[in-house]
Amino acid sequence: MYVRSSTRWLVSLLLLMHGAALAWLAATHSFVQQEPAHLAAGLTIWRYNRFDMYQVNPPLVRMTAAASVCVLDPVLDRAVFNRRSSGRDEFLRARVFLRDNSSRLRLYWCVSRWTCIWFALLGGWVSWRWAEALFGSSAGICALMLWCVSPLLLGHGATIVGDAQTSAMAVGAMYCIWRWLVSDGWLEAMVAGIALGLAELSKFTLLVFYPVLLIVWITSEFSQPPRKGARAQRASMLACIVVTSVLVINIGYVFDASFARLEKYRFYSKLLTGAKSVEDVPWQGENRFADTWLGQLRVPLPADFIEGIDVQRCDFERGVPSYLHGRWADHGWWYYYLYALAVKVPLGTWCLMLLAVGVTLVGRGFNAPWRDEAVLLGPGLAILTFVSSQTGFSVHSRYVLPALPFFLIWISKVGRVFQMHPRTKRRRFLTAAVVVCLTWTAGSCLWVYPHSLSYFNELVGGPKNGGAHLLSSNIDWGQDLFYLKAWLDKHPDVQLDGLALSASYPAALAGVPETPRPPSGNADYAQRDGTGLEDDCGPQPGWYALSVNYLYDRTGRYRYFLKFEPVASAGYSIYIYHITLDKANRVRAELEMPQLSDRNERSPR
Repeated sequence: MYVRSSTRWLVSLLLLMHGAALAWLAATHSFVQQEPAHLAAGLTIWRYNRFDMYQVNPPLVRMTAAASVCVLDPVLDRAVFNRRSSGRDEFLRARVFLRDNSSRLRLYWCVSRWTCIWFALLGGWVSWRWAEALFGSSAGICALMLWCVSPLLLGHGATIVGDAQTSAMAVGAMYCIWRWLVSDGWLEAMVAGIALGLAELSKFTLLVFYPVLLIVWITSEFSQPPRKGARAQRASMLACIVVTSVLVINIGYVFDASFARLEKYRFYSKLLTGAKSVEDVPWQGENRFADTWLGQLRVPLPADFIEGIDVQRCDFERGVPSYLHGRWADHGWWYYYLYALAVKVPLGTWCLMLLAVGVTLVGRGFNAPWRDEAVLLGPGLAILTFVSSQTGFSVHSRYVLPALPFFLIWISKVGRVFQMHPRTKRRRFLTAAVVVCLTWTAGSCLWVYPHSLSYFNELVGGPKNGGAHLLSSNIDWGQDLFYLKAWLDKHPDVQLDGLALSASYPAALAGVPETPRPPSGNADYAQRDGTGLEDDCGPQPGWYALSVNYLYDRTGRYRYFLKFEPVASAGYSIYIYHITLDKANRVRAELEMPQLSDRNERSPR
């Protein structure tokens, strides 16, 4: 009883600390790209009952984030938001929202982010319960620790974009499905169906759970002796789970245009139009099922859910410029997410993974029944395989985030060593190794906190070298504007001569003065920036602040800043440079550019 009570107190303390860490991140970081569009789309649902804005993601997370903001009565222009969305116009609408609510934006973002913290707490709690059920109480604590300190879960969990929240819903849904498999109860089947439906309302990626559910059910059925009537009953329960989940999806969209005939849809992806290439898709859309018997079938899902899948598929087919380890391409890479996990997951966690593999192969007393471990690992592997197969673009490692909890829970089996007796030399060595790895993981994550979004492990030299490997939401998503403002306030004598920030939130609203772009690194871009004079290209004396995304920009216009040492940084995503005349001329000589004279020295603005 005492041990059980102390475990619960420890679990409560870890979850409380995790929630507090997320709350602090939410309050101190500026609004990342896509957040304004997500919040505006969520408010549109509550205010006008419209689900067509930001179709590429289901509405659960943004509805949750916007629910508390609705009470504060934000301005939402009816002419802009209460009309049908045309394509991917959510970001244009978000600008209107930012303009109309500029005086209270920080309040709205804090409240919306805080409202979503319960997702993270739920995910941590489920990780603890599942690991404890499979591998014991010590493993449960290990799983919870790995969840609470994970920089990926912390960094994205403090935003309302939805990837960390999806991770919680994913592990929650599969935990409920596992409980149904081991209990064979109708109540557990109903709960599993509800949990699966809620998971599908958080991210389209989790549609892979339906084939995973079928596979784990078949595996479970044929791994045990058949009993009279039992197989038919479990098949009925499986059908109940699927039907219940579909019902929950429809409820989430308030049955908006549900059960429409398939032929009524206008699709824009190659997959659903039947076009040979993206260029062959008609501008008004097409439907490959229109003249077939399939077109007469009624789709038991909301129209915006189906259209959202098509729009997301269209995005991957069209492709987006992608960056990996200093290389730009017009496509993605199948190994992008493996590479991202290699550099974004703490090395201590990777060492725990190696230990888990070792004890699985040669250890005794560490493994759960193979069926249970298959149910645990199957969803994670399915998500990783699915996102890796989408090579239209590779930009955000967060897409693989829903797979992470399943691997963390499986890794936690090494924590079982704390409950094993007798303490042989091998067991003592393993215990020490697990303690060192857990300490290393926690220390590495806390060393970078509160800049968890920009975390990179020691393998690549930490977040200071992160931009050489990954960009965008992996390191620089516009989250450090308030830190730049704080630095400028501490140095009132500094007036920026150039500013290039990667953010959807206007710098002026964060209190950062409006400043022109830094000089471009070549004459072509200097002409576009409004100068065009050879002496105005490249390094110029002055104070500059640049986002990491601009330092490694595909155009290379600001790549010359990498030849200077920054004097300070705002978080790990914005670097501040003070370039003197001598430093500018030194780099200009390296770049074979004309030297500057005293007349080029910038006067204080």
